[in-house]
Amino acid sequence: MDAFIELLTEWGYGGLFIGAILAGSVLPFNSETVMAALYVAGLDPLWLLVWGTLGNFVGSVINYFVGRMGKMEWIERFLRIKREKLERAQRWVGKYGAWMGLLAWIPLLGSAITVALGLMRSNMPLTFTAIFAGKLIRYILVIYGTSLFL
Repeated sequence: MDAFIELLTEWGYGGLFIGAILAGSVLPFNSETVMAALYVAGLDPLWLLVWGTLGNFVGSVINYFVGRMGKMEWIERFLRIKREKLERAQRWVGKYGAWMGLLAWIPLLGSAITVALGLMRSNMPLTFTAIFAGKLIRYILVIYGTSLFL
């Protein structure tokens, strides 16, 4: 995995975008590491926020639409989300609705939340706005946290 992170870092903003898509969707991948490395390497923090947030948002939107298709076999097979985790996320989504998208950044559980939002056909504009806002806030905190150590 270290070699993959190094490769993505060499690709700059494009590598961050790809890593963020993967982190937001299929793989348990740490896009924050790529972002922090690129920030330390001197890349513009605003563009890091843009590409990281967009990539991670795209990954979550993929999850949402897989959930919207409603095929549990695909969710378990391709997204590797266990039924129990998805059912827990559905209970939360049932209680809080589209605003649960704000928590889509949480490692491992975030994918289940976005899939559950799709399964429950939550309000798409509100869901996508909440997902985007949560991802943006997380990456702002990553950049800020990294800057504290420079």
